[in-house]
Amino acid sequence: MITIKDVAKRAQVSPGTISNVLTGKRRVSELTRSRVLSAVEELGYHPNILARSLINRRSETIAVVATGLEYFGPSQTVVGIEQESHDLGYFLMLSLLYQPDSPVEMALSALLGRRVDGIIWAVPEVSDNRKWITPERLEHLPPMVFLSMAPRPGLTVVAADNRGGATQAVRHLADTGRRTIGVITGPLHWWEARERCDAWVETMRQIGLPTDDSLQVEGNWSAASGEQGLRRLLTLRPDIDAVFACNDQMALGALRAAHAAGRRVPEDLAVVGYDNIPEAAYFQPPLTTVYQGMIEVGRAAVRKLHTMIEAEHDGYAVAGPLNTLLSPELMIRESSR
Repeated sequence: MITIKDVAKRAQVSPGTISNVLTGKRRVSELTRSRVLSAVEELGYHPNILARSLINRRSETIAVVATGLEYFGPSQTVVGIEQESHDLGYFLMLSLLYQPDSPVEMALSALLGRRVDGIIWAVPEVSDNRKWITPERLEHLPPMVFLSMAPRPGLTVVAADNRGGATQAVRHLADTGRRTIGVITGPLHWWEARERCDAWVETMRQIGLPTDDSLQVEGNWSAASGEQGLRRLLTLRPDIDAVFACNDQMALGALRAAHAAGRRVPEDLAVVGYDNIPEAAYFQPPLTTVYQGMIEVGRAAVRKLHTMIEAEHDGYAVAGPLNTLLSPELMIRESSR
């Protein structure tokens, strides 16, 4: 049987260099990489992943626990996690929870049994579904990165800046001369929905515009709830001249309701969404929306977790901030011009 030592001898490098080339965990020169890959091909070497994990006490596997993949943001995040995991040489294990508030014990036990090197918790923060996180529980788990949640001492969190994105949306509407700006929120037991709604309130008050209850309706991320939401806003406030829908699906429903009510967009009513789904540029009219870069959120989470895994393996502390907020970008199109 061909071993890693045989490959190292043929390539005239150390066994550690062979591992670095095959896993991508350390950079090597192109010349060295070429020699190693040639030796692998010539000898027909196939690494025994199980044996290597037992020797190194590493499985080269990270797990992502996720839910809500029917929504654009969570699904894009998992895409980014997969891409960066591949680039860094990790195998990816996906564990799906049925609902954001589903029990976590079985998922955690399964991941511990498979000896994953680290975990990305990509379940959105909804209601009290973070109550399981305690120092005692985390002590027995591998390194973890949490996504889409409020910062918490002792946890490593990566998220898009929901407040910053919503602030850009509302200020843009005000800058175009709109003065009665309504909001269709996501379900307010979601942390991300509350962040966007709170930013609407704060920004409107800073500008000196009204934020009374007649300008706020709660949706559930669906296009149908966006349509119903705008209908209610038009009933409560016939003078409304703009609406910030807290995701693009609800903005799509709002556009339908505006058309049915005879409100021209953007002449009579400006509409801004959130997410920048691929179809947003093809709405009628094309939708102004906030691009939050969820693929990069996923990739950033894997890079952060990789740093933590390496630190634990080598016995040193991780430096730098525990919380990472990625800045979103407002994509201005015809729906608000």
